[in-house]
Parts: sequence; structure tokens; C-alpha cells
Amino acid sequence: MMRKLNFLFWPVLSGVLVAILLLQLFPNLLNKTQPAIEIKEAQGQYPSKPGTGPVSYADAVAVAAPAVVNIYTRTVVRQNVHPLFNDPFFRNFFDAESIPQRERVQSSLGSGVILSEQGYLVTNNHVIQDADSIVVALRDGREATAEVIGTDPETDLAVLKIELSDLPTITLYPSDKLNVGDVVLAIGNPFGVGQTVTMGIVSATGRNSLGINTYEDFIQTDAAINPGNSGGALVDAYGNLIGINTAIFSKSGGSQGIGFAIPSTLTKQIMRDLIQYGRVIRGWLGIEIQELTPELAESFGLQKMQGLIIAGVFRNGPAHQGGLQPGDIMLSINGVPISDGRQSMSDIARLRPDQTAEIVVLREGEKLSLTATVGERPKSRN
Repeated sequence: MMRKLNFLFWPVLSGVLVAILLLQLFPNLLNKTQPAIEIKEAQGQYPSKPGTGPVSYADAVAVAAPAVVNIYTRTVVRQNVHPLFNDPFFRNFFDAESIPQRERVQSSLGSGVILSEQGYLVTNNHVIQDADSIVVALRDGREATAEVIGTDPETDLAVLKIELSDLPTITLYPSDKLNVGDVVLAIGNPFGVGQTVTMGIVSATGRNSLGINTYEDFIQTDAAINPGNSGGALVDAYGNLIGINTAIFSKSGGSQGIGFAIPSTLTKQIMRDLIQYGRVIRGWLGIEIQELTPELAESFGLQKMQGLIIAGVFRNGPAHQGGLQPGDIMLSINGVPISDGRQSMSDIARLRPDQTAEIVVLREGEKLSLTATVGERPKSRN
């Protein structure tokens, strides 16, 4: 028995000794480790101002806010004493002057922006339309009655003037240099709660075909614009004016992240015309246009949807005298290809009277280059 145990003991002992020796020489045989996962991490401390924008816009507000004013209007509304007098049948039995009426004062509020030390300020036309009196309240507590210098319903802008000294003004920044994603601030007096600042970004430029105004070239922003913000300032991150807040897209009446502002470049042009001429000077060719459809483009043999069909030409108007005819397809104006009807009409409106316009048209499959002398657009019959 002892001899059998000795026979088994030595092989087992030898195996254990060999295993210990192998583990000493090759320790990885027992613990097989996973390869390390490489993750790139920022070294050092994070910057105090993440990204490229500031962490506070207090400086911008301090620069711009003093030039943003509150506008209060009063309108006297005359109403018939009894609802029966509103019925045309009953009115036939009374003289208009003999119908008893009562007066009601209707108040509204909005915002405006002072652009000149001479007291000129800009607001929306719908803020002051039909108002019997307009009061402008500054941030420093001063108030003044405003005079209407001129209005332009087609862009929804109005220029007012107040007689006060040491007026704060705002600096304009060319709105055509804006980029989608730029930070903007909306400053105004929403709901009459006092001056308020909201922040957002430019989400689009050149918005049109919204049915808000005749001439549309809006800056779209998600900075909250609420009732009472109309006519207020849309400024950049440095406090420069880039637009006049004018409308919101909303199903409830409150801000839903889609607001529109009239660009500062257009505002400047409208303001100068209203102060100098009392009206806005717009270019006019005397044509009626029709948008191209895929079917019409195919029938005219056009390879792409570019151009506008001239549906009508005013007799002896600039286009008529320049040789344009109904049925022509305008392809470009002054070298700028036509891709959008509203935008092209806005481009024509920006031309000054007596300026020359080079117009390329397609007529019966042949391209023609014609020259027309721009006239002044007749006053709208509204």
C-alpha cells in the first residue's frame, strides 16, 4: 500500500512544482486582462466662457435698452347708442347726424426705437394706426406727445417725432450681414408689464410670402415676441439694432418661437424717405406678373423653374416703353437671376426712379436683353 502511495505522490508533486514554476515565469497565463479603452478627454480646466459667445448680455442691453420706448395710443371710437341703429333698414328712417352716439376711448400699447437725436423714432404702423393721440414713454421716466411724420402700411413701419433733449439713440447694424444662428435679443414692452428682454437666435433671413405685408423681407427669430413687443428692437449680442419686431406666428396669441422682424437696412431706407419726402419712394416697372408652374415651364421649354411670366403691361408704363410684352418671361433684372416673384418685386421696389434696369426676357424661345427706365410706384389705393 505504501509503495502505491509513493508511486502517486511524486508525479503529483512534480506536476505542482512545474505549475508553480510556469506561473512564476508567465503570470499572464492565469489572469488574461482586456485591452485598455482609449477615450480622449479635455486636458486642464474648462474655459470660463464656453464656445465663442459671452455668458452675459448685460452690456448689450445697457447699450440698446435706453433707446427702446413704450408707446401708448388713445383712439376715440364712436358707437351707436342702440344696436338697432346698426341695421341698414332702420338707418334709412333717420338722418346720419340725428342717430344718437356715444364715444368710447380705446387704448393700446406697443414699443418703438429712437434712431436719431433729433427725436425721430420708428415703430410699427399698426401700433399707431388711426390713433388720436400718441404718448412716448422713455426708460428714464420722461414722456412726450409724438407727431406722426409718415407711415408706410406696405412694410408696416411708421416714423414719429418727439421734442425732448438728450435723447438716447441706438446704433444700426447692416441686417444683410446677419447669419442664421446669430444670437439676438428682443427688447420691448410686452403686455404692458414694463421693458423686457428675451433672447434667441436668427433662425432664417429673407422670409416672405407670409401674407403679413405687401413687401416682406423678414428676419425670423425664436426670441420671444409677445403682444406689446411690436415696434420694439431686435438687437445683436453687442446691442446694435438689426430689426424692428413686428409679428409672431401663433395659434394662441402668445409666442411660440417664431417671430418676425423688419430688417434694419430696410427700416433705414423707409425712415429716410418718410422724413425727406413724406412718402416712400419705390421703383415701378408697370407690369403684372404670374409665377411659373412646372406645367408652364414645360410648355415654354424651360429646363428649370426660373423666371416670371409677364401677364400684363401698363400702357405707356416703364416696361411698355422699354419693349416688354405680355407673355414674355423675365429671366433676370440687372444681372440677378429671378427665382422668386415676391423677392423680385421687392428688388424692383428698391430701385430708384429714373434708374436704368437691364431686363433679360425669353420671347418665343429667344432671349432678348431690354432696357427700361424705372418709374415711381403709384400710391396704393387703400
